[in-house]
Amino acid sequence: MTSYSLLYTPGNEPGKVAKVGTYGADAVVLDLEDAVPIDQKESARAAVRQAIPSVKSHGGRVYVRINPLGQKTDFSRSLGVPDLEGVACPELDGVVVPKVESGQELVEVDLVLGRLEQRLGLPSGVIEVVPIIETALGLWNAYEIARSIPRVGSLHFGAGDFTRDLRLEWSREETELLYARSRLVMVCRAAGVQAPTDSVWVRLNDDEGMANSARRARGLGFQGKSCIHPRQVTIVNQVFSSVSPEELERARKIVAAFQEAEARSSASIQVDGQFVDYPLVESARQVLERHARSQGQAE
Repeated sequence: MTSYSLLYTPGNEPGKVAKVGTYGADAVVLDLEDAVPIDQKESARAAVRQAIPSVKSHGGRVYVRINPLGQKTDFSRSLGVPDLEGVACPELDGVVVPKVESGQELVEVDLVLGRLEQRLGLPSGVIEVVPIIETALGLWNAYEIARSIPRVGSLHFGAGDFTRDLRLEWSREETELLYARSRLVMVCRAAGVQAPTDSVWVRLNDDEGMANSARRARGLGFQGKSCIHPRQVTIVNQVFSSVSPEELERARKIVAAFQEAEARSSASIQVDGQFVDYPLVESARQVLERHARSQGQAE
C-alpha cells in the first residue's frame, strides 16, 4: 500500500516511542541511527525490540532504521548487524538501511534477514528492506540498489546527508535537490518498485515550507514524505491525498467517457477538446483512487 507519511522517532526515548503510533502516520520508523547517541545504541536496540509489538498495535506499518552497512566498513563488525539480529520479530514490517551505496550491501542484509526469518519461523522475505539514498555514489547506483534483492519495495531519499556529501546548501526552496529527486523517481519506475519517499523537512517551525516541500515532491512523482515531528504528519497526509474539486470532476468525466467509448469498441476519444487514450485514463483513475483513499472508501 502507498505510504504518504513516515514518522521517525528516536529509539532511545521511551515516551516518544510509546506515542509514535498514535499520530496517524501510515508508517513509523523507530530510529537506531542518527537520533541515538553512540553510547546508547545497545540499550536503544533492546528497548525498540520490546516496543515493536505495542507500536504495531496502533495500526500502520512499523520499521526500524538500523545503523549503516557500507562498503567502507567491515560488515561483520558494523553496528547494523546486531541491530538486525536484535530487532527482528514477527511484528516488524521492515528495516530502513541508511547511506546505501551499492546493491551488494543489501545482498548481505538479505542473507542475515533470511537466517533470522528461518529462526523465527517467518516466511522467507517477509521483512522488507528500505534503502535510503543519501550520497552521490548511492544516487549513481540507485538502479542497482533498487534491483538488488526482492525485499526492496521502494527507495527513500535523505537530503541532509546528500547535500552534505555534495557540499551543497540545503535551501528552503530545495532547487539543489531537483536532479536527485527526479532521478530517484525515474529509477524506481525503471526498476519496477514503488515510487520513492521523500526526505524529512528539518525546519520544524516552518509548516509552510514543509507543505511546499511536500508539494514539490508530490509534483515530481514521490509517493510520500518522511516526518520528524508529529505535527508534520497531518501536513504530509493532506498534501499527498488532496484532490481538488476540479481534478475530481475531470477524472470522473474522463473515466466515464472512456468506459462508454470502450463499450463502442473505441479506445481514443476527446473530452472537453482534449485527446484521451489509455495513459490519460490511467492517470484519471489514479486521481480517483487517491480521492477514495482520502475519504476512506472505494471510488
